[in-house]
Amino acid sequence: MRYNLDDLLTLMQVLRDPEQGCPWDIQQGWDSIVPHTLEEAYEVADAIERRAFDELPGELGDLLFQVVYYAQFGAEEQRFDFHDIVHTLTAKMLRRHPHVFPEGTLTSRRPPGVSAEELQTLQVNRRWESLKEEERAERTEAPSVLDDVPHTLPALSRAAKLSKRAARVGFDWPDARGVIDKIREELEEVEQALAEGDTRHAQTEVGDLLFAVTNLARTLGADPEQCLRGTNAKFERRFRYVERTLNASQRPLTEASLDEMEAHWQAAKDQE
Repeated sequence: MRYNLDDLLTLMQVLRDPEQGCPWDIQQGWDSIVPHTLEEAYEVADAIERRAFDELPGELGDLLFQVVYYAQFGAEEQRFDFHDIVHTLTAKMLRRHPHVFPEGTLTSRRPPGVSAEELQTLQVNRRWESLKEEERAERTEAPSVLDDVPHTLPALSRAAKLSKRAARVGFDWPDARGVIDKIREELEEVEQALAEGDTRHAQTEVGDLLFAVTNLARTLGADPEQCLRGTNAKFERRFRYVERTLNASQRPLTEASLDEMEAHWQAAKDQE
């Protein structure tokens, strides 16, 4: 027997039932579930980056379960239900893909024989952003190009999105060299603040430095979050090597000198 989406929605209804449900699930609300949603999204990303495709169905299921949670909250408060979510999403995607669904319906199709290269000449990405801007304008009287960039995004990801939005209207460096010059400028300001003994100002300047580095990643077509996750993984891999090597020689990590640890670190780099 294979369960389907209706079974999942029924399961959630029972979990939230005041008399027969799970005490933990009954206690949950909009705000308490948000941290779990973010965690599940990161676990999906982690499984993909590790190419752990055998784990991916379970991780995607956990993420979908978060959506089902919100749909149940909405239904209980008579705001919306899961079917409203599906309808809203489908309608939005149809509206944003006129190059695929020219009449805005699932049954309509673009003319056959149009290649991917020809799609590029239709300026699909520009049209996508134009449609999103129209949607933002409908939701506010004074729309900004920075509207609806979620505040809950990781800081690096949000910095990249904010700068990308600004760059679309021309607020950007002409090339990567300009960003590198900005990074040097921000680093000098950090050094100046430290020289003056102003730690609080130095912290602010570090934020500016991180924002500039994020812009460099964007300029190079890279996701700063993925860049940093890759470096985190590399650091962890090499430091674990240092730990294993010292442990093999019965040398406690806390007693090893910095020179010893650095030598093993370099050995780990050489192995890679």
